[in-house]
Amino acid sequence: MRAILRFRAGLVYPRPRMSSDALTSHLTESRRFEPSPEFRARARVKSLDEYQRLYRESLDDPRAFWERETSDLVFRTRATSTCDGAPPHARWFTGATLNLTESCLDRHLATSDRHKAAIIWEGEPEAGGRPVETRTVTYGELHREVVALAGALRALGVTKGDRVILDLGLVPEAAIAMLACARIGAVHGVVFGGFAVEALRDRINDCGAKVVITQDGAFRRGNVVPMKATVDRALEEAKSVEKVIVLPRLGAAHAPIALQPGRDLLWSDALALDPRGGAAPEIVDAEHPLFILYTSGSTGKPKGVLHTTAGYLAGAHVSTRYAFDLRPEDLFWCTADIGWVTGHSYVVYGPLSNGATVLMYEGAPNAPDPGRFWRIIERHGVTVLYTAPTAIRAFMRWGDQHPSACDLSSLRLLGSVGEPINPEAWVWYHTVIGKGRCPIVDTWWQTETGTIMMVTLPGATFGKPGSTGLPFFGVEPDIWRADGSSAAPNEGGKLVLKRHHPSMLRTIWGDDERYQKTYYSEFSGTYFTGDGARRDEDGYYWVLGRIDDVLNIAGHRVGTAEIESAVVGHPAVAECAAVGRPDELKGQALVVFVTLKLGHDAGPSMRESILEQVSRDIGKFARPDEVRFADALPKTRSGKIMRRFLKDIAAGRSATGDASTLEDLTVLAKLSANEE
Repeated sequence: MRAILRFRAGLVYPRPRMSSDALTSHLTESRRFEPSPEFRARARVKSLDEYQRLYRESLDDPRAFWERETSDLVFRTRATSTCDGAPPHARWFTGATLNLTESCLDRHLATSDRHKAAIIWEGEPEAGGRPVETRTVTYGELHREVVALAGALRALGVTKGDRVILDLGLVPEAAIAMLACARIGAVHGVVFGGFAVEALRDRINDCGAKVVITQDGAFRRGNVVPMKATVDRALEEAKSVEKVIVLPRLGAAHAPIALQPGRDLLWSDALALDPRGGAAPEIVDAEHPLFILYTSGSTGKPKGVLHTTAGYLAGAHVSTRYAFDLRPEDLFWCTADIGWVTGHSYVVYGPLSNGATVLMYEGAPNAPDPGRFWRIIERHGVTVLYTAPTAIRAFMRWGDQHPSACDLSSLRLLGSVGEPINPEAWVWYHTVIGKGRCPIVDTWWQTETGTIMMVTLPGATFGKPGSTGLPFFGVEPDIWRADGSSAAPNEGGKLVLKRHHPSMLRTIWGDDERYQKTYYSEFSGTYFTGDGARRDEDGYYWVLGRIDDVLNIAGHRVGTAEIESAVVGHPAVAECAAVGRPDELKGQALVVFVTLKLGHDAGPSMRESILEQVSRDIGKFARPDEVRFADALPKTRSGKIMRRFLKDIAAGRSATGDASTLEDLTVLAKLSANEE
């Protein structure tokens, strides 16, 4: 309760602005959390002045900045210019050639890091509070396995520019496969290891994949996800695939792996195709495609976001080092699935290019019970934890007793990613998990930007619960009104990026017209993020949610993030999602879907209490028209709530659009059944 009282005491509620077209913001967080003197003394960036100096250099002299900050990466030839052309088709590091794996692997072999752990992995099955399986892969071992698989892919006819789909769980072989593709210049497309047949088929067909790498199955919450069977069905209508490599994961207690003769081969048999295992790195141009990552959309056709080699590597490398104040002794745990961009950038490419040790955990945070994450941190001595607000709110719901039962003293830095974090969750994370001593690195970025764009830089800046902080190096955001003019401090508007960043997407695979229309048509030549935001008097950014999720309530355009923050401020609420539905009288009615913390009952009195909470925090004009209680909300495995499905349910329609990224399809079925 103490954290909740602090949250309530720290908020100021200004009079709402009356506007028919501007996005208004009604919650202002007044508290500041400074890093401790001890943390600041060891930080990479120790003061706001130092941050501002580096930031100005990154904008005013990008060549000097990026040359210095990437000087430890391996380039066969250095760039002749830093950035050429203009958005939407800017090019970075012109003239540079490289193979990304030499920066992530080879360069570490000549140092003591050869014997350092690159990946510490833990499988989901657990017995008696101990993991059934763990593995440690050193940099030397990782290099050897990547080179071996790269040779196997070459032996199977995969060449520079060919596409390889990776349908794997969160196992070390997923990182090995990504790096093996990069080793030979192949373009990988990682898909979440739980996609439905149709989603996997569509991704294979869209990119014209030549090879699929999968596993027999994966463990998830004690169940088995039949991955190879899904691939077999998808390939009935995906004819570009010539070979399938299958990693045995489940063990002898499960059904034998069904292999299609002439097409399928086991991982070990693939490696035997190149007995020397000597795949030399394919040297590619800076703008050579590295990976395609599909994002779900409101239509049935996901977008294949394309990232290229040198620019993406530079963004991942530099942001990992600074955003997480990375130290050689750190054990870095980004909890994202490797199928999402967060897993690409902050499980694989960013940490490994910096020579860090990363933790990978195969399963769910509550398998077999809600204490699993905290036992992992205690068991391995995790120092940096980077997770999603949705996970944090789930931890809150499950109760403080689970983290309190474990020793979390190894943690020195906490991070948040995926969506805006509400102040109550921020304070709980800081107080219960960080014990008041760990800075919280809140971050904003997208699949499309590739790496972190805004961050509460540890050591240099203070934290504001709910704010994503200041721009990262090389990033120039702004808040624009509909006419393209800059919004005033604390005035909501559309979040744009005024200059191109090296890690940003270059196009949508096979559909450049869609790329330009999606990201550069709102403001010609300027990247529109799709998010609403405001910038306060300190220059801190507050993301208010997707513009297409903005609600028009009594003449006020209010972001869903603020409605949800007010609802989650209620001591009984674990999580919520706010959506609008058509209303004949008002035009748009506000519906909130609410998940309660354990021990609280849904009912008329709880509903009225939540309504009063919103009235007090924002105003009576924002009082929801309807509160719907739910056991769970529809989310991707990365933790994002899929609000477009909730919009359909609130409006009494069948949920439509691409549902392939949902972690649990039964959630939609239950919500729809409750509606009926």
